Amino acid sequence: MRGDDLSGTVQYLRQMIWMIFLKIYDAKEEIWEIKDDNYQSIIPENLKWRSWAIDDADGKALTGDDLIKFVNNDLIDTLKKLEVNEYTPKKHLVVKYIFEDASNFMKNGVKLRQMINALNEIDFTNYTEAHEFGDLYESMLKDLQESKRDGGEFYTPRALTDFIVEQINPCLGESIADFACGTGGFLVSALKHLEQKVISPEDKLLCRNAVYGIEKKSFPYSLGLTNLILHDVDEPHIFYDNSLKRNVREYSDEEKFDIIIMNPPYGGTEDEIVQMNFPVEFRASETADLFMAVIMYRLRKNGRVGVVLPDGFLFGTEGAKRNLKEKLLNDFNLHTVLRLPKSVFAPYTSIATNVLFFDEDCDGSRDIWFYRMDMPEGYKAFSKTKPIKSEHFETVRNWWNSRVEITDEDGNYKSRKYTKAEIATGNYNLDLCGFPHKVEEILPPDVLIKEYFEKKEKLDAGIRSVLDQIMNILNQG
Repeated sequence: MRGDDLSGTVQYLRQMIWMIFLKIYDAKEEIWEIKDDNYQSIIPENLKWRSWAIDDADGKALTGDDLIKFVNNDLIDTLKKLEVNEYTPKKHLVVKYIFEDASNFMKNGVKLRQMINALNEIDFTNYTEAHEFGDLYESMLKDLQESKRDGGEFYTPRALTDFIVEQINPCLGESIADFACGTGGFLVSALKHLEQKVISPEDKLLCRNAVYGIEKKSFPYSLGLTNLILHDVDEPHIFYDNSLKRNVREYSDEEKFDIIIMNPPYGGTEDEIVQMNFPVEFRASETADLFMAVIMYRLRKNGRVGVVLPDGFLFGTEGAKRNLKEKLLNDFNLHTVLRLPKSVFAPYTSIATNVLFFDEDCDGSRDIWFYRMDMPEGYKAFSKTKPIKSEHFETVRNWWNSRVEITDEDGNYKSRKYTKAEIATGNYNLDLCGFPHKVEEILPPDVLIKEYFEKKEKLDAGIRSVLDQIMNILNQG
């Protein structure tokens, strides 16, 4: 692609996404055709990957200008205009969604053919090979979101999604939701966790049907669909919508979930029309606050939540933030607040974040444990080249089962248990067991001047000593 003058990660990935999808989808359709003699594809026969992309080395494969014309004028244009309705199966709807924003950025048909041939070397009907490519695909999504991010949306590191899912421990038969699912990272972590519990074909079906997502931006939505299909979910229950555009008081029990895991966008704003979907006491322009309300209204009885939230939610003691936390402690069991290191989301943002774990429990919170996750030994900060890894959560895992109070060498609490009454007395400020702030001592001017001259005198003496040594050497020569 670089040889065809494509520029930047976004163009590279936009070019690859629809090609990868079409290749995967063709492999899936081969399986569906075997299982169902009456299966009918939504893709015209001449536009299926197997019909035009395969190169049998007989000189008949499309290439050069002919390939570019076919892709631009026939393939993409036709799939953009596919007719769908409310009865169209989800496995077919996904094709139209993917191609609505698809573009071919390549102009050199020979290089495009080379790229297609490289993709043809991957066998997506092979379970191991497909899953290995699934991991590669997710790394591509990470690179994409690093290059194109807005609205407070950040790629959630796999190590973090895996840890949250591990502690929530979804079981087969439970429903799992992410109301701002982006490219599907949390849902994929949940699927991989459930796969370890699959024994029978019935279990596998429960696993595939377990996850549900909503994403309001078209491109991440199409990426998320492809991601789940790549992870063996034939008809992903992901919807192209805004989770905040529904009156939260209207949700029925059937629209609630056993498990909610997510990292809602924060720093973004919603207009007053959206805010009207929430009770007056929970109305706010901050997206993270509104998503927190959605979570509480869509959690099923005895349900469990793991949600990533910024520091601002923890220390806010006015308006919607305070009211949401009061409801959280009175109507739910907030049992753990994990304070994450500031650089977990580097290089996307330096915003400090936390994970709140709570259950649906009408008796409310009992004791709330706080734990500060410090940087691992040898790390000053996480970065793109030194990201957070699963093993970095080992100290948290060890603490999770023991739940003991811990103080650091400076006497600050690294872990401590607080009662609901203590939190209420503090006006629902959850900014506890945080990272200590370094205090710089401000000295009086006369002391500063004195220290300056003392340091200057030492520096001058050192310089004179070096010069004397040089002169002695020169004189001896």
